[in-house]
Amino acid sequence: MPLGPKVPFTTGSAAFDPDTLFAQWQSGDRPLPENNDLRTSIIHTFNLSPNDNYIYHAIASVTLAQVQQAIGHGRDKGLHAWYRDDDGNVLDPPTPPDISAYITLFSPTTTPSKALTAFASNARKSSLRHASASYLSSQRRLPPTITIPRSKQHINPALDFWTWSCHALDWCGPVPGTEKVKQSHHVLPVFMHHFGCVVPSFEALEMIRQIAGKREVYDIGSGNGYWSYMLRRQGVEVVAVDNAQSVWRTMWVGDTVEMDGGEGEGRDGVLLLVYPVVGGEFTKRIVGAYGGRTIVVAGTQNGNGYTGFEGERVDEWMAREQGEFAKTVQVALPSFAGKDEALFVFEREEEKA
Repeated sequence: MPLGPKVPFTTGSAAFDPDTLFAQWQSGDRPLPENNDLRTSIIHTFNLSPNDNYIYHAIASVTLAQVQQAIGHGRDKGLHAWYRDDDGNVLDPPTPPDISAYITLFSPTTTPSKALTAFASNARKSSLRHASASYLSSQRRLPPTITIPRSKQHINPALDFWTWSCHALDWCGPVPGTEKVKQSHHVLPVFMHHFGCVVPSFEALEMIRQIAGKREVYDIGSGNGYWSYMLRRQGVEVVAVDNAQSVWRTMWVGDTVEMDGGEGEGRDGVLLLVYPVVGGEFTKRIVGAYGGRTIVVAGTQNGNGYTGFEGERVDEWMAREQGEFAKTVQVALPSFAGKDEALFVFEREEEKA
């Protein structure tokens, strides 16, 4: 059965409508943070009360006022300590141009592969940018059959807020040492509640559209529905499914089917898992029940155990437990500070189908 209410909503807002918000963004009216004032920006974007005191429960429990206070502390108390040397000493933050170069990797107006080449070729050898570029290049896998066009019309508020956060939090992308990062920032619960656990890039959305073709996409564990909503804007038929165990301040779709998933094979559709939970056998059960040929996973691409399986990446688990599926795609997603996310695609090999 669909979750209630059967319309998109933001708790504490009487005027939230996803299509209206995107039309506002399209017109150029984008109330993004000025002078790092995220609190005011979120209040204006989602039509909240100026005195909003909603508690965002996620990796921590915070209000917008508390988040704003943490932003104001800047680098104090190690709040931006995403990069450390082998001895654990905090490294100097990346430069603003290097941060901007990282952000460009996910711009819909650029070609991702060319942007990654530029990100690497223009980096100083000893810089964080060079470390990030080398790492991301080593992880990337994209078949020549998939070509990502450029788009000047693509709208993605989550990406715009993420762009701001990279500069505000001194982040220029994951490096090999990111796997050891245990901290996060107070901003993340706000982003998670309003936009979901990980930002969908244009490259990721377009890739799913091309791979799915005329097939439906089953977004299992769809959360607040931001990925489902964004895929529908790309013309993809999406069925959003979630067990409603988590509370989200914003819900982007009103037709989420309330169930655990895994009740049917889904043979004719694409299985999408966005930030699959660790533990509880969820991912193992869903993948095991799936009878189709394409699995797409958006989650951690290192071994920090933040999504999917503790201590190993989802592609490592798939290779061991689901040998009939071959990894065909691995591309970076816009990663929040201290995180390392990617989109994986696995295809069932025909001779074993």
